[in-house]
Amino acid sequence: MLDVHVRLRVLYMSEPCFFYKKNDKLEYMKVYFIGIGGIGVSALAQYYLAKGHEVSGSDLVASEITEALKQKGVIFGVPEHPDLVVYSPAVKKDNPELKKFLDAKIKCQSYPEALGDLTKEYFTIAVSGAHGKSTTTAMIALILMAAGLDPTVIVGTKLEEFGGSNFRAGKGRFLVIEACEYDSSFLNYSPKIIVVTNVDKEHLDYFKTFENVKKAFADFIVRLPADGFLVFNKDNKHIPKIKNSKFKSADYSLKQKEFIKIKRLLQVPGQHNISNALAALQVARIMSIPDIISFKALSEFHGTWRRFEIKQGKANGKEITVVSDYAHHPSEILATLKAAREKFSEEKILCVFQPHQHQRTFYLFNDFVKTFRKSKIDQIIITDIYDVAGREIKTINEEVSSEKLVKKINRKNVVYMPLDKIEELIKANIKDGEVLIIMGAGDIYKLGDKF
Repeated sequence: MLDVHVRLRVLYMSEPCFFYKKNDKLEYMKVYFIGIGGIGVSALAQYYLAKGHEVSGSDLVASEITEALKQKGVIFGVPEHPDLVVYSPAVKKDNPELKKFLDAKIKCQSYPEALGDLTKEYFTIAVSGAHGKSTTTAMIALILMAAGLDPTVIVGTKLEEFGGSNFRAGKGRFLVIEACEYDSSFLNYSPKIIVVTNVDKEHLDYFKTFENVKKAFADFIVRLPADGFLVFNKDNKHIPKIKNSKFKSADYSLKQKEFIKIKRLLQVPGQHNISNALAALQVARIMSIPDIISFKALSEFHGTWRRFEIKQGKANGKEITVVSDYAHHPSEILATLKAAREKFSEEKILCVFQPHQHQRTFYLFNDFVKTFRKSKIDQIIITDIYDVAGREIKTINEEVSSEKLVKKINRKNVVYMPLDKIEELIKANIKDGEVLIIMGAGDIYKLGDKF
């Protein structure tokens, strides 16, 4: 491993900086982002801002993210002559604004394409998988920071250690990114280390079949160079086995000897987080970072925004515990609820779940049913499905609903309720010391803020 460590130290010496070349002179760019409020796009916008470029953007809705970008100096408005336009994957090619720039022959890239260019300039560590990407990315980043390697980080959630941001500007030659499989986005990236936490039936609105999901991961893995590393979860049977590969592999499993140690030191609950930590540990070992540094960094990790985020709350004067969680896939929901039952073994737990996207609910309907039937949570309220702009199909929207899901689950402790009725019900019925879980990837987190 020493040769890898030495090579990385050499790479650490100089910091990449991106300029626009015009008339053989290097100038700063004007970069415009369409859909700048997205969790990934906003991080990339901050990257260009940190490099001193002029950054502007637009989004359909205002949010905490757009407000934070304003505070950092992002201009909200459409520039006349941008040098580069970056658009969210949710923005279609027939979008009038994007079409205007394309017609004007201005360079336009999707977020994955623009991030892909960035990955070629750094020693990139890309964290992929259906679940656990954000947490694993955060863990790896914090270990690299503790080791003095000063990484640049683009992650799909907000971290306290990054000042409540989803981006960190580093001066080293290391880039740690969350690599999403949706729309085969990760095939744009050129990493030196790939982490695959798991492969699951996800984004079937795009992939249609699970076989296509597995093929996409296989195509991503083979992008590794001969001196690259694949870190994968041995417990997940769906991760593609690549034959005659030139790159090196490092697997991890909940059965390995570090399991007990990591379980004891982690502040975030659940076996899924132990698995995420083991992945981060493998990456650290590839980079010759001593275990003592990795274990300390993992022990100090408090979690990320909306990933089993625990806060103390109040409901009509009653002291309660509020857990905000991003889980929206059946596997994630099961892991979160299992972790909650383990952590709050004696307390009564109420969970409010907002399904995310009609297509996901439609394709995974039976998996959702099985998950909620298995749950040991005292009371579950399922509210209306959150529509995702640009990814819904009217015929499917009409076929699936939360009411139909609850009816199929057919358990007394699982009920349907419209969102505008839930706050009043909770305040009237929850008792001192009980636990409230607010779960889903849409705007359901705003309900938790009310407590």
